Amino acid sequence: MTEDFTAVTDEAIQIRHYLHQYPEVADQEVATTAYLRDRLTALGYRIVTPAKLKTGVVAEIGSGHPVVALRSDIDALPIQEETGLPYASVNSGVMHACGHDFHMASLLGTARALTAADFTGTIRLIFQPAEETHVGAQEVMESGGADGIDAIIGFHNKPDLAAGEVGILEGGLMAAVDQFKVTLHGKGTHAAKPELGRDPIVALTSIVNSLQTIVSRNVDPQAVVVLSVTHINAGNTWNVLPETASFEGTVRSFSKAGRQVAKQRFMEIVKAGAATFDVTAEIKWIKGPDVVNNDAQLTPLVAAETAQFARVVRPVPSTTGEDFAFFSQRIPSVFAFVGSHGTSDWHHPDLQLDDQALPTGIKFFYYNALNLLAKLR
Repeated sequence: MTEDFTAVTDEAIQIRHYLHQYPEVADQEVATTAYLRDRLTALGYRIVTPAKLKTGVVAEIGSGHPVVALRSDIDALPIQEETGLPYASVNSGVMHACGHDFHMASLLGTARALTAADFTGTIRLIFQPAEETHVGAQEVMESGGADGIDAIIGFHNKPDLAAGEVGILEGGLMAAVDQFKVTLHGKGTHAAKPELGRDPIVALTSIVNSLQTIVSRNVDPQAVVVLSVTHINAGNTWNVLPETASFEGTVRSFSKAGRQVAKQRFMEIVKAGAATFDVTAEIKWIKGPDVVNNDAQLTPLVAAETAQFARVVRPVPSTTGEDFAFFSQRIPSVFAFVGSHGTSDWHHPDLQLDDQALPTGIKFFYYNALNLLAKLR
């Protein structure tokens, strides 16, 4: 592998800094979309973004089959940046705290490198919106942006892996995601006269405590299921019992059985707990992406190719989720972790990534796209 990625990397670093400075949240990536489209057009790519996609870009180079897709997400998070970087976000309350700027810069670097490559087939670049809200991959699929693809690859930066390391694992890499929100309806009253009301706060605290038994007492200890209550809201003053109380959170799992039992027991515990305290429960359950599942035939090919330019490691499956799973349900796919040598984990306001990790991201896309085109002919 003799390609010189020095100029490509230097440009990718500048691109990442620019994108980091101007982040946009899910499904509002208007300026980001325009920037990506302009750069790809200047490189000679065909812009084939379906009309149904309001944000995001789909572009192609080459012609005919096979068709290999490379995917990057493009949205940022509603987080106030605290890095102090010279290229820190100028958009108040919005930050690329998950490193999607790193992903976009890697794929744009690959796009430039591919213009000088000799290959047969089509390479499709998918710059996908709204990963953080878990709807973007579905939007791309439903719009036709992933039609006709023979294989798709993607990656997420991994702050706890060193620059030059790539984590590749056959099968489940990232967890299935479900979201819940529960509102308990009681009867408000003066805090000094609780017998005249139906206290939703007591019901809420009892239910939240009971929910912790799902993983410890209902799930196979060898399975991986996580249930976290992350937000509680009740009342607005010190001497009044409120009419309602609510909580929300998430369940993460790696098997259909674990996912099913967690949901079933959740419903039973919430309903029984509400009845115990004479309140009513309004339950909203939002099914998110399934497990990110790497294809058994493609994964060894990607691992062998990646080992030519990076240190391949076997990662621990992550209980975080990724809507790349919507692609992997229908298209042979491989998703990897590219080391980004970060200062903290994803979604932290002080997260800083190492620019020296960008060459590995670029090479991961570049070499694996060309290798899969050759292998799938």
